[in-house]
Amino acid sequence: MSNTKVLPLLEPGTAEAVAPCCPPLTERPLSAEEAERTAAMFKALGDPVRLRLFSLVASHEGGEACVCDISDVGVSQPTVSHHLRKLKEAGLLASERRGTWVYYRVEPSVVAAMAQMLKIA
Repeated sequence: MSNTKVLPLLEPGTAEAVAPCCPPLTERPLSAEEAERTAAMFKALGDPVRLRLFSLVASHEGGEACVCDISDVGVSQPTVSHHLRKLKEAGLLASERRGTWVYYRVEPSVVAAMAQMLKIA
C-alpha cells in the first residue's frame, strides 16, 4: 500500500499558482490549516542540510539538479535522500526520474507564495 499523495498541477502565471501557502501576515491572522501547512514548509527549511540542498537545487544552472550533482553536503547518500524526501513532502521540491538519476527542481509557485506571505511592507 502506497502513501503517495497526488497533488494537482498549477499553471504558472495564474492566480492559483501563488495560492499554496497563505496571505501576507499583515493581511489577517492565519487559520489553523494555513498555519500547519506553512509551518511544515518552514520546518523543512529549518534543518541546515535541507536548507543547503534546497539552495543547491535553486541555484543550479537550468533550475534543476541531478541528485548526483548535489549529494556532497557532508552527510551520507541515504541521509541526502531522506532530506530531499522531506523537502518534497513539504511541497518545496518536485522530482523526475530520468534513467537511473532523479532530477530535482524548486516548486516556484510555493516559493512565491511563501515570499508573498512574508512580505511585510
